[in-house]
Amino acid sequence: MSVARLADVLSQQAGSSSWVVVFKALVTVHHLMVHGNERFLQHLSSRNSLFTLHNFLDKSVIEGYSMSTFIRRYSRYLNEKSLAYRMLASDITKTKRGLDGMMRTLSTKELLKILPVIQTQFDALLNFNANADELNNRIIEAAFMLLFKDSLRLFAAYNEGILNLLGKYFNMRKTQCRESLDIYIKFLGRTTKLAQFLKVAEQVGVDQNDIPYLNQAPHSLLEALQQHLASLEERNDIVPPHSLQRALMSSITKFPLLKASPREAWVPGNRTAA
Repeated sequence: MSVARLADVLSQQAGSSSWVVVFKALVTVHHLMVHGNERFLQHLSSRNSLFTLHNFLDKSVIEGYSMSTFIRRYSRYLNEKSLAYRMLASDITKTKRGLDGMMRTLSTKELLKILPVIQTQFDALLNFNANADELNNRIIEAAFMLLFKDSLRLFAAYNEGILNLLGKYFNMRKTQCRESLDIYIKFLGRTTKLAQFLKVAEQVGVDQNDIPYLNQAPHSLLEALQQHLASLEERNDIVPPHSLQRALMSSITKFPLLKASPREAWVPGNRTAA
């Protein structure tokens, strides 16, 4: 069966009125996005629209109401994953990581373009927002596990991009600093939400060795970034000397915000993709 034909079949199944059929189709699509040939994701990203399930509701059975909510959220994430591939021409979860990886070698201009795309995809993933009690059947459990694996890889790339951005911050123009600070503040909020997501993963039986630890950056870092931007605003974009702040940044960018468990190989600085 051709890639196009396979995509058509799954799209037809996603048009069913049954939550079981639709959810299974979405899980299959996600599985193929992650584990299948990249041509499948390439094909999906070339389509004008993927899933239009924002109004999906199965009223035929009691569980259809709750599962329909997750179907709407899940389909939105798959749409964002496909759109991100179209915009970046690659699956960010599969790019090379480490000091010489993609996210650590991008220019400031590239980072300011790519990080918001990652943020949007990550938001859609976290918006699945299921608690442990709601993961009560094999279909939604399968979807959650695929999201869990995506969350690790996506956040690893996100984290490396932020480290790269912070390392360039004190050499940026005022407008770039303003954009970067906004991106970093949003990153901090998403880190908190990811911690909640990983807690659910632990509650449903994911091995603790497969769940990474998140190290919070010190508040002094955010203060340094804000102070630097304020100084640029006052001095009309003339960059003043900030030796103390640069020293702080140098120490922070060498300290990973993610600390992997012994079984994980995607900690920042490690070149092996999960």
